[in-house]
Order: sequence, then C-alpha cells, then structure tokens
Amino acid sequence: MFSSQLIKALKILKKLTVLTGAGISAESGVPTFRGEEGLWKKFRPEELANVNAFMKNPQLVWEWYDYRKKLISEVRPNPGHDALVKMEAFAPEFCLITQNVDGLHRKAGSINILELHGNIMRSRCMECGVFIDSLPSVMKGDLPHCQCGGLLRPDVVWYGEMLNQDILHSAFRAAETCDVFFSIGTSAVVQPAASLPMVAKQAGAFVVEINMEPTIISDRIDETVLGLSGEVLPKLLKDTWHIEM
Repeated sequence: MFSSQLIKALKILKKLTVLTGAGISAESGVPTFRGEEGLWKKFRPEELANVNAFMKNPQLVWEWYDYRKKLISEVRPNPGHDALVKMEAFAPEFCLITQNVDGLHRKAGSINILELHGNIMRSRCMECGVFIDSLPSVMKGDLPHCQCGGLLRPDVVWYGEMLNQDILHSAFRAAETCDVFFSIGTSAVVQPAASLPMVAKQAGAFVVEINMEPTIISDRIDETVLGLSGEVLPKLLKDTWHIEM
C-alpha cells in the first residue's frame, strides 16, 4: 500500500506537516448541516453563516450553532484522528493544519493545531476580540455576552470573511519547511488551503495524499493512497514504526 520511499522519508523526518479536510470528519459521522429535518431545513448554511445574518438576527444564528454544537458534541474522533496523535509523537516538529471546525483533533489529543476556519465549540467577543472556550454566564436576553459587555459570536470563519492571517501565515510556513506533508480527506480545491500541498512540494517535501478518490493534485505529488484515513493511517503507523492501534 505504501512505497518504500514514503516509509524511509517518515523514519528520517525532522518536520511533519498535515492538512486535513472534511473527509476525516465524515468518517466520524460529522453531519454536513445541509437539508436537516425540522426548523433548519428551511435555511441554507450560507443564509445563516455570515455576519449580516448574525447582526440582523443573532438569536436565530446562535440557535442554529447551538444545534450544530449539540450534534458535534455527540461525535467521537475516529482511528484517523487517533493515528495522527501518535504520529505527532514521532516527529521532532509537527504541525496539524485543519479546515474542519468540529474540534475533533483537539478531542483526540493532537496538540500543535492550526484551525484555518476556527472552532465551532469556541466563541469570540465582537468588541474586545477575546476567545472563550465555553460560554460564560453573562447573558442579555437569550444572547451570550463577554465580561466586557460585547456580544459573543461563534469563532468560525463565515462566508465573506477572511481567514485569520497569522494562522494562515503559520500554515504556509509549516508547508514550506517540512520534510513530509500529508493531505488527508480534502478535495484540494478550496483555497487557500488547496495551495499548501503544492507549496510543500515546491519546497522539496515528500507530499502524500490520502483520500477516497483522486483529486486535481494526485498526479503532481509523490504518492496518493486511496482509502479511509481511519484505515490507512493506522496501517502506516504499523508499517513505519510498528505501532498497533
């Protein structure tokens, strides 16, 4: 399943960078939030996940996010998440870049994580900018507020918003300086994250894709492994470091 070049590259690596997308979360059963039953079936995510909708009706948007958070809180990390935690221990330098907002990598135990699109379980004050991991007891009506009095919003990147530039810069830096780069469960079309594998390749890294089907970068990188990350990554651990999941 894996080339000897990949196994060798992993055994001598100094810095490993990983990019994950919706595919690894889908293996855990994270819902897409499109076409749900009940009240939310009337809305498209694009209608609620934007700052204009929030300012117009923050209670409605918060109710939607509370609903999403409840569903995600019932989801557990899968063997793909767990394998990445173990791989982090074998890399002198490790960076996990994710496009997912579900927080499953943190729940699994990964440490050095860059969340490009934020984290649905976290909130951010619209006034002072402070990040809050759990909602405080300060409430005005049915809406959560910061201790400074500012309205809290979900700490996710909404449609029309820019990514956090510090996090994005760190992600590109991690791609530029790694020995091995994994692209896992991502379609390789959503920018700017889609550029990261090729940035790593151009900088000399051994670039590996793990996905259910080929993508537009498959013929431009070093290795493509088709399959579920929850099956591929544990086998890679065993073949490289003799670690059983």
